[in-house]
Order: sequence, then C-alpha cells, then structure tokens
Amino acid sequence: MFKTKDEVSVAAPETPGFSSGDVARIAGVSLRQLQWWDERQVVSPSHEGHRRVYLENQVVEVSVIAELRRKGFSLQKIRRVLRFLQKEMGKRLADAVGSDTEIHLITDGKNIYLEDQPGRIINIFRNADQPMFLVCVTDQLKRAQAPLDRKPAASEITPQVVTRRRAG
Repeated sequence: MFKTKDEVSVAAPETPGFSSGDVARIAGVSLRQLQWWDERQVVSPSHEGHRRVYLENQVVEVSVIAELRRKGFSLQKIRRVLRFLQKEMGKRLADAVGSDTEIHLITDGKNIYLEDQPGRIINIFRNADQPMFLVCVTDQLKRAQAPLDRKPAASEITPQVVTRRRAG
C-alpha cells in the first residue's frame, strides 16, 4: 500500500496594509489618482501582483498630499516638500505629520513651512537656510498674567508728581 501525505493547507499570512480602495476612501482621492502618484513615484506602495498595498505611513502621506492638493498646491510644490524632508531632514512626510513628532507642516495657503524645532519655522519654498523664529503671543500673555513674585522694576517705582494750584 501506498501511504499518502495529509495535505496541510498553509494560509498565507495576511499582509498588513491598506488596499487602494481603502486608501482612496480615507484620503478622498480616486483610484486613478493613486495609480498616477504611484507611477510618478510620489507615493509608491508595495505590489502584490496587480494589487497595491499601502503601509500606514503611506496612507498618511497620501492623505496629506491630497489635502495639500485640495488647498491648491501643485504636485510640483508638494514634491519639493517631499524632497526637502528627505534630503535635509532625513524624514518622510508621514514622519513630519505624525502625532508623536516634533516636526510640523504649516501653510498659509501660499507657502508650506516646516517647524523643525519649537519656535523655529522654515519656509521650504524660499531660502531654507534662513529660518524664521516664532514668538508665541499666548506664552507672553501667560507670563504677563502670572503672579508677581518679583521686585518691581525701577521704571515701575517712579514718584508721582503732584502739581498744586496756586491760589490767587
């Protein structure tokens, strides 16, 4: 008699990630837009056959890029941001917008700024070697409203000049 092996079906481990359909719904973009960004290497997911699989950080990148596009930024400007982050900061876009990072993207609708240190902001589209510095008005207000545990400044102790009317 011949012995037969029991066939053991090994289930392929499910790939962690998001499908194109999931990413399109999350980011509010079309499947064709995702395909185009992949072809242009804006965000390049892994491929399993014809299926694109996005990691969580790539989903964040797609969402931020889509939002910047909706705000009127060209893909060319967005690519400059991506290149700057990679070249100068050694980070990806998802790293710059993550909740546990100290790097933030800020926009005024015309430019995109990067806050890489508390109080230091860089205009990515202009001279990136010339940072701007942030003065937080709220912090100054809190400082002014704090209880006075200090000596008054000399300018605060000026004698009041009393003028008298002459009778007469």
